[in-house]
Order: sequence, then structure tokens, then C-alpha cells
Amino acid sequence: MLRARILGLIRKHDLFRYSEYMINKPSIIAQTAAYIEKEFSHDTSGHDWWHMYRVWQLALRIGTEEKADLRIVQLAALLHDLDDFKFVLAGESTEGAPRARKWMESLSLDEATITNVLDIVEHVSFKGAGVADGMQSLEGKVVQDADRLDAIGAIGIARTFAYGATKQRAIHDPNLTAQKSDSFADYKKNQTTTINHFAEKLLLIKDRMHTTAGKRLAEHRHQIMEDFLTEFHAEWEAQS
Repeated sequence: MLRARILGLIRKHDLFRYSEYMINKPSIIAQTAAYIEKEFSHDTSGHDWWHMYRVWQLALRIGTEEKADLRIVQLAALLHDLDDFKFVLAGESTEGAPRARKWMESLSLDEATITNVLDIVEHVSFKGAGVADGMQSLEGKVVQDADRLDAIGAIGIARTFAYGATKQRAIHDPNLTAQKSDSFADYKKNQTTTINHFAEKLLLIKDRMHTTAGKRLAEHRHQIMEDFLTEFHAEWEAQS
């Protein structure tokens, strides 16, 4: 079933011209997708398997348009949250993305591929309004754009409230103002409300996209958030 889904995805994005890797070694992507599906199948924070799947699809779409290396793009898109700081256990290190490295080594991938993918995984996350992205490669920019697109728009709104609930955050408190962090350390420590998270991160994403396709897709999703917030605040003040 998973292999059929992958092949359908290839056809959907007309990837036969660019995806020699998928033809020659389909098991690498299939195994990685199955591994990630198992690891994230029970998540309720908005970072579940279907988030990984949507980022994968978006990365394929953008990567095809940008003519990126889809071998790197697919692996990084599927593995991008495996070592995310939000989900590691206390005392565990995310430096070097050890879980992603261990998985790729188990597939006997070459070190150049592993290094390229790990560089993307380590830089993909938003780390504060005042923190530069630091993404260098085209493939990294493709995956980062795909991940950020899934953080905005209608699905982004739903994921934001799901994540806020897992962190026991209030939906909104008019007495608390948004805090735009200038360092990753401050960003990790910030205790915010879900509505403030829009100003602290989500509304900034549109202007931090890298690729032509990413920028185009972000415009529509950004407007959906703007419209939602206008209605939210009107209802909060009993004006709508």
C-alpha cells in the first residue's frame, strides 16, 4: 500500500525525469517513509505522520519545479522532525541529528548523502524571529519551504492549536503581548499563548520563504491566517 502511494506520488508530480534514485533504489524511500510513519503515527501535537507526508509531497512539488536533487529532498523531508528539539527526551542531545544519522547508516547510505541530509535536518526548524535561517543548499531551502508551508494556512492554524493544547497553552490572553525572540535559547524558553504564536512565528513565514514556488504558495496561506485572526479578534470582543 505504501509503495503504491509512493508510485502514485511520483506520477502526480511527473518525477520520472528527475527521479532516477526512486527507480533504481525505491526501497530506500519506501523504508524511510514506513519508519517515519511508525515513529509518528501516535503524535497529537500536529507533528504526526501526516505532517511528514504533506511536507514530503510539498517538497517533491517544489523540488521538481526548482530542479533540486530529489534524492536528498525526499530523505530530508521525511526525516526532518526526527531529532526536533521539541520532541527529544530530557538529557538527550539533538546535535548532529543522531537518530536521523543512525537510520541512514542502517540503510548503508554514503557519507556525502548523510552529511547533506543532516545539514538540512539541523537547520530546518524556525529558531526565533531574530535568528537567521542558515540554510545553504537548494535542497535545504526546498525542504524548509515545504515544512513552513505546512505551518501556515488552514492546516497550519489547526496544527497551531493542536500543539498549543499539548503544551497546555492558553488560546488567548489580551494582557500578554507577543515576544519575538532574538536567540534560539529565548525562543525555546518562551511561554506564549497560541494566538501570540501567530505574531511570533507564523505571520513571519511568508517573507522568509526561499523558492519561487514556496513564495507563491505562501501568499494564499498567509491570507487565510490574516482572515482568521481578523475574525477571531472580532468574535473575542463580541463584535462579530
